[in-house]
Amino acid sequence: MTVEPVCLTLIAARKLREELFDYLGEQRDLVSGFTATDGAGHGPTVQLHTTSERVKGHADEVLVRIILAKQDAARLLARLKTAFGGTRLVYWVMPVADFGVIDDHEDKAEN
Repeated sequence: MTVEPVCLTLIAARKLREELFDYLGEQRDLVSGFTATDGAGHGPTVQLHTTSERVKGHADEVLVRIILAKQDAARLLARLKTAFGGTRLVYWVMPVADFGVIDDHEDKAEN
């Protein structure tokens, strides 16, 4: 059976940042690492909770991207739905055509 890699993207309110990072760090059987960036949520369904967000006109959010096997993404999503129910955590899953790490040692061996 071939592992089908996907990119799971999560978007959460910035106030959930540390809780989400801690939770993902505890899911060692599924998550070997992730990348996070700050984001600005726009749109009619985005909730602006603070005065600062209302003045800026967007919600402060965090985006998390995780590369993992498709079946592991489904398992992680099931856990997240239980752990973060009611938080309006947004997600999507996209296929990954290729994934790897470019390493100086590998580059030298090929030359």
